[in-house]
Amino acid sequence: MEDRLQMDNGMVPHKIVSVHLQESTLKELGQVDPSEKEKSVSSAQMHDSADTSETAVKSELEIAANPGDPQSEEEKCKLEQASKHEEESSSLSDREIGPGEHHHLHLSSCHECLQLENSTIESVRFASAENIPELPDDCSSKPEDKNVEYIASKIKRVNLAGKPPNILIYVGSEGSKMQFEQVKSVLEECVDGDSYTIYHLREEQVLRDPWVDNAVLLVIATEETISEESHKQFIKFLSNGGKILGFSSLFTFDDIQIKRKDKLKTVRELVVSKPDNTEVKLDFLISGCIFEEAMKENISKVKPLSHLNNADRDLVIIHLPYGDNGGEAVLSQVHLELDINSMDIQTEEDFNLLKMSNTKRYEILKEILISLGLSCELREIPMLTPIHLLSSDEEIHVAFLKWLEQNVDAEGLIASSKVSLKFVSSDETKMEVTPSLMPVITQMGSFSSEHFSLKTYQQNLQTKKLGKILLFTEVTTTTMNLLDGLMFKLPEEMGLIAIAVRQTQGKGRGGNVWLSPVGCALSTLHITVPLYSNLGQRIPFVQHLVSLAVVEAVRSIPGYEGIELRVKWPNDIYYSDLMKLGGVLVNSTLMETTFHILIGFGFNVDNSNPTICINDLIRKYNKEEGTQLKPLTADCLIARTVTVLERLIDVFQEKGPNGVLHHYYKYWIHSGKRVRLRSEEGPVAWIVGIDDCGFLQVHEEGKGVESVHPDGNSFDMLRNLLVPKR
Repeated sequence: MEDRLQMDNGMVPHKIVSVHLQESTLKELGQVDPSEKEKSVSSAQMHDSADTSETAVKSELEIAANPGDPQSEEEKCKLEQASKHEEESSSLSDREIGPGEHHHLHLSSCHECLQLENSTIESVRFASAENIPELPDDCSSKPEDKNVEYIASKIKRVNLAGKPPNILIYVGSEGSKMQFEQVKSVLEECVDGDSYTIYHLREEQVLRDPWVDNAVLLVIATEETISEESHKQFIKFLSNGGKILGFSSLFTFDDIQIKRKDKLKTVRELVVSKPDNTEVKLDFLISGCIFEEAMKENISKVKPLSHLNNADRDLVIIHLPYGDNGGEAVLSQVHLELDINSMDIQTEEDFNLLKMSNTKRYEILKEILISLGLSCELREIPMLTPIHLLSSDEEIHVAFLKWLEQNVDAEGLIASSKVSLKFVSSDETKMEVTPSLMPVITQMGSFSSEHFSLKTYQQNLQTKKLGKILLFTEVTTTTMNLLDGLMFKLPEEMGLIAIAVRQTQGKGRGGNVWLSPVGCALSTLHITVPLYSNLGQRIPFVQHLVSLAVVEAVRSIPGYEGIELRVKWPNDIYYSDLMKLGGVLVNSTLMETTFHILIGFGFNVDNSNPTICINDLIRKYNKEEGTQLKPLTADCLIARTVTVLERLIDVFQEKGPNGVLHHYYKYWIHSGKRVRLRSEEGPVAWIVGIDDCGFLQVHEEGKGVESVHPDGNSFDMLRNLLVPKR
């Protein structure tokens, strides 16, 4: 029914709410003349409260809209339990609604409603990111009105401060849509997406529209001079208990002045005070300005949150309270809102410093938002999705389906202790997807995905058998579990791979959790290795070959050879020797004389935050070298990785370690590195290379060369430390 109704702004209702009608009203409705029902009555406009102490909001419900009229609308009205005298109809009721009370829906033709329309009716409005006036009417700005309920489809639950949970972003009169989207995207990664709606507060709306009472947070993200009129509105917002977060803006108050320290924006080291009274040092882009206090006696009101790590300890982030209603502001001359890809970074050193501080940037921003009363809890775990059976080769696909007929039970099930798979021809059955039972749709014709192109995968997969049969899903627990029930039964020539867009329980080495946002390449590949073979006698080399395959998948593309992607012993993919952007997990099972190996690998392709991704490195390379290399995609790189891996395995089986180690050393980050063994005070050693079994070789003074097993040790890159795994 919702899709047949349309609001006057062109939007359609998200949900129609059922209401209770008085019996007397129902009787009256039956007597209403049909022509009367079809009268279109418009809602009263929102009024500025400057002319009167109380705001009157009118709204009426059209009960029989003309289907051919695009302007037809449905509105609901909520009645307060108030006196029905006509003399009280000029003001809105401030009474709170109890949880068990029912408020009856009345109509524009109802005699009772006509008497009470001014005193009891609230508009149903659909919030629009493009139109701040479409925010819900706020009956009162009084802090005590905490339980007011807004009947709206896109506006979330009112927060404890009594304000609708809207976040407004002001980027000035010259601010572009792109600037707004940049700030919005950062906030969306920090706040609870189910609790807040983010809007663009445009210059013309600052003075005209009643946003002051309709937002829980105002973000000022412009370096323009704030006009006197706009400044007054922002102060009014604070006076009403509002919260302001300033990003490198000239907005300030209460004798706090902004002084330009540097002519240009620069990357500087900061000292940030944490809520637990600890301090952390990190590097951020600074606007070039600092905060100073004009009157030192007001220093008690200012809470310093961050200062430059210099002799003057210049303030760059401060907290300021305002008024008696809980208004407060956090003002920052640090560009916490900017992603590195939107900055004009001049040097490789600045790029590295900012990327290494990126995770802490999010932590600090979340702490600031929490201090301003916002919720930054983790979002809900996405729902699991069905699996699609795909193939890069039609002949192999048909052969696999024939194999399935002989190996599934009567219900189309292949059972497993981890995840049982139920094979169905299509998704019409709408079977529930659970962590222990997942449907697999076998018809390829119904497959489509925004994040994965089977055609791109097919074009880049050049293997004899690996990766030919795909189990693809948008969201799963972990791809490591999907192949468990198939790998011991499937014929060897049917190379099996599981690919996901997101994982809710991604696994890393040693029980670590691997975060799996959209933009990662996530897959688990099944391979078999004969026990009595070069690789079968050196299984630890498998993780080295996979790490190398990921790096070569990128750096073997013509033009991409200079992308600074490297391998770190024993199983990581790194940007230079600075930051991890991928990893490998290998589980092997020996069945008679054959190793069945599940290789899980994941690496960041297009997710810049919270750390770094391959496309970041490509953009960096383009800027430095003046090239125009295109960004890469997960489907392309997964296929290329599998292709390179099959070739590396073939070479290893033929020539042993010496066939691949020269490639591995070309890209690894450890040559000649000085480390300490076991602890920060442990003996000094130098990394020599990898021995014949794939273990790391180090040379300790006075003791010669010894091997370090990857399953028993971890390489701490930040401290150049080899320590036992716990």
